[in-house]
Amino acid sequence: MRLRKFGNSGLFVSELSFGAMTFGGTEGLWGQVGRLGQGEADALISAALDAGINLFDTANIYADGRSEEILGRSLKNLGVTRDDVVIATKVFGAMGHGPNRQGASRRHILAECRASIKRLGVDHIDLYQLHGFDPATPIEESLEAFDTLVRAGDVRYIGMSNWAAWQIMKAIGIAHARNLAPITSLQAYYTLVGRDIEREIVPLLASERVGLMVWSPLAGGYLTGKYTGGCNGAGTGNGERGRQTDLDFPPIDRIRGEPLIGVLRSVADKHGRRPAQVAIAWLLKQSVVSTVLIGARRVEQLKENVVATEIVLDDTDMSALHAVSRLPVEYPGWLLDRASHVPS
Repeated sequence: MRLRKFGNSGLFVSELSFGAMTFGGTEGLWGQVGRLGQGEADALISAALDAGINLFDTANIYADGRSEEILGRSLKNLGVTRDDVVIATKVFGAMGHGPNRQGASRRHILAECRASIKRLGVDHIDLYQLHGFDPATPIEESLEAFDTLVRAGDVRYIGMSNWAAWQIMKAIGIAHARNLAPITSLQAYYTLVGRDIEREIVPLLASERVGLMVWSPLAGGYLTGKYTGGCNGAGTGNGERGRQTDLDFPPIDRIRGEPLIGVLRSVADKHGRRPAQVAIAWLLKQSVVSTVLIGARRVEQLKENVVATEIVLDDTDMSALHAVSRLPVEYPGWLLDRASHVPS
């Protein structure tokens, strides 16, 4: 497992990171996402550590805080030294009733940081991320709350998740102008079947040296190929249900996706690997990517995904995958591309 520099910080993180969203669900949405208990979580965290993963990501809203509790307990059960791991969590979603128990206000951020630290059983959070954009709260207020936490030692680095390019750039400008804690990372959806962030966000991250954490690299399991090739909408080829059947999340353009699955399978066969492993390997070839979050319900599933770090995709592989998955050209992209070609 290789380590990568995390954005413009001095922090190094493993190229694959572990997402704990499947921990602690009981009913409703989180029961559909995952119902893993403490024993199952301990086994997964142990396997992740053995593979060289050092970054573990969760959120206060996952299973109403139980994901944080289980993750923190797993690290203690396994005797993990605190400084050997990077713990990331998020704040934004509703953690109770009423307008002040959600969003990006100073009140909510400071209160939830304390609650997350307690649930995780740690003295600080390495990466604290704003889990969405709150149009009701000035960005200045949110960033100043984060800065308070960094200066107090409760948080080491700050990040955003699921923000638009203009929102990220505005926040970067405010943080710089006010000498607030810098934005180290963005957590965003990015896959071969969902390359939307390449239009505006990827160039921004590269320009401003902001790290990228990728969530759902397999598009909710779609890029495993198990939802195509004769599978119907009620299930998957092997009888296993998943996020695409139960939640239809993230949304996928299956008309564009079908040809991609065919190419994925071809490249996977060439390397003696599986389509999912190739999909992750493709992400690891993208220079803007700092780490790819992988979630799993079984240790075997986790180990299979880790194999992606061993795959070396050549130029032919990358060209074939790019050709079948590239974004349709939109304005102003087609004009900018034409203007960049200077006549000799």
